[in-house]
Amino acid sequence: MSGTFRYSLFIFAVIVQSSGIPLVVRSLLGISPTSSLPYVISVASNFSLGQMTFAFNMLLILAQYMLLRSKFHKIQLLQVPMTIVFSFFIDVFMDVWSWVNPVNYFFKLVALLIGTALIAFGIAVQGIANVLMLPGEGLVYAVSRYFRIDLSKVKTGNDVILVVCAAVLSVIYLGIIDGIREGTLIAALLTGVLAKFFLTHLGAVDEHGRLIFRPHW
Repeated sequence: MSGTFRYSLFIFAVIVQSSGIPLVVRSLLGISPTSSLPYVISVASNFSLGQMTFAFNMLLILAQYMLLRSKFHKIQLLQVPMTIVFSFFIDVFMDVWSWVNPVNYFFKLVALLIGTALIAFGIAVQGIANVLMLPGEGLVYAVSRYFRIDLSKVKTGNDVILVVCAAVLSVIYLGIIDGIREGTLIAALLTGVLAKFFLTHLGAVDEHGRLIFRPHW
C-alpha cells in the first residue's frame, strides 16, 4: 500500500472509531475505559466530550515525550492533527446519534455492542494502516517500552487507572458515579476480541511481509 493510502485508511479508521464512542455513551450502560475520564470531566464542566478528549490526549502526547525523549520520533507529532480529527468527529457523532435514546435494556445493549464494534473496527484498521497511533495507544506503548512491561499488562493497568480516576472525580464533582457501569466492563472485554477479529479478516501479509488492507472472509 502507498503511504497516501495508508494515511487515508488511518483517517477513515479514526473517524469510524470516533463514531462508536458517542453510541456507547447513548447506550446509557457506561462508557469505554479509554473515554471514561474525558467523559466525566465533560459532564462536570461546560466542555463537550470532543473538547475534553482533545485536551486529555494532548496530555498523553506530552507524557509520551517525557518518557521517550530522544526516542520519541517526530512523526508521532502527527498525533496532534489526528487527535483534532478524532475529537471533532466525536462531537459530530454525538449529534448524529442524538436520536438514539433506548429505554428497553435490550436496545441499550444493542447500542453498546454496535458502538463497541465500531471502536474495535477503527482500532483494527489503524493497525493495518500502520502509520501512527492515537495518543491513548501511544502512551500504552511508551510505558511498555520505557518500563519493559508486557503491552497487554500495561493496557489493562491503564484501563483500570482511568476508570478509577473517572469514578473518583465523578463522586467528587457529581455526587454519583456517572458513565461507569456494566457496559464499561463489557466494552473493555470485547474491544480487544473484536479488534483481533477485524484485523484477521481485513488484513493480510503481502509478499514483502508487510500488513496490508485486504478484506477476506
